[in-house]
Amino acid sequence: MTADGRVQIGIAGFGYWGPNLARNVAASPRAQLAWVCDLRPETLAAAESRYPDIRTTTRFEELLDDPSLDAVVIATAVSTHYELAAAALDAGKHVYVEKPMASSSTAARDLIRRAEQRSLVLLPGHTFLYSPPVLKIKELIDAGEVGDVYFISMSRVNLGLHQPDASVVWDLAPHDFSILRYWLGAGPSKVVAMARACVVPHTPDVSFIHARFDSGTIAHLEIAWLAPSKLRRTAIVGSKRMIVYDDTTSAEPVRIFDAGATLPEPDSFGEFQLSYRTGDILAPKIEATEPLSLAIADFCQAILEGTTPRSTPQTGLDVILTIEAVERSLAAGGAPARCFPAGSLEPVTSELRDRAAAG
Repeated sequence: MTADGRVQIGIAGFGYWGPNLARNVAASPRAQLAWVCDLRPETLAAAESRYPDIRTTTRFEELLDDPSLDAVVIATAVSTHYELAAAALDAGKHVYVEKPMASSSTAARDLIRRAEQRSLVLLPGHTFLYSPPVLKIKELIDAGEVGDVYFISMSRVNLGLHQPDASVVWDLAPHDFSILRYWLGAGPSKVVAMARACVVPHTPDVSFIHARFDSGTIAHLEIAWLAPSKLRRTAIVGSKRMIVYDDTTSAEPVRIFDAGATLPEPDSFGEFQLSYRTGDILAPKIEATEPLSLAIADFCQAILEGTTPRSTPQTGLDVILTIEAVERSLAAGGAPARCFPAGSLEPVTSELRDRAAAG
């Protein structure tokens, strides 16, 4: 800690997302940006120019060897998340690791075990859990304003960026699965998925995923790196109201539609007449706060005060388990695949046993 009680944080990875994290760490009243680590000297030179007081290194071990460093933020390629996060936890550092926090549920469980053994904070960077529009929709659902959530349709598409070590499912689906888990209080029980590798062989860049929840809610996810325009749109249809959430606009990101359909009791045998309702459209006031600033504040609060962050290791693990179910569905040609709650038996083993029992 610094003399005035701020958390000293180092950033690992200063490429696409790292500069945004560094900027929010540097701006936080509860943190001090102390280190930046990257393999590219020219990138470190840019970091030093922007933050003259930091130390830089191309060796992650040098960053971990600093006894005054409290925490590490990892914003590197997905394939390196586990190795770097495990090393940081073993060195006694709190860890904020970008989504997904590992490339398998086995690795994610190991990170959770290491953090628990050392009483360290492990926060997976599911940034949308700190998005003011997402928080407002959670508030509306919990207050019963939406009613029974019938279905949710989510589109997250754009032209690029193709990832060198992850499919579009591992890159984009964690956003939507973490949001769905937050809104509905649980992950899906079953998924059905289709995907295609259009540009890079064996690396899907478009996927359509259907998810069913134990509550009865169904969800459809459309994710792609190949689209003519950027789209971040979610429609929520409930028994009382409907909501449209557009993350690409700051003017009215959330709109509430007082619309729906009901089936009244028939007056006579065989009568069937739906009643449709189209009322007002409301746009609640949404605070224009950057989600990353709230995520960094939550991370620092958890370290300094021992609170539980909104994005928990359990959330990170559940998201990975859901993605693994998607991959099983893809491997089976689009057959339904069950999702498993965190802490259950190894998913593949359980599914193979179930198939054997079914004959």
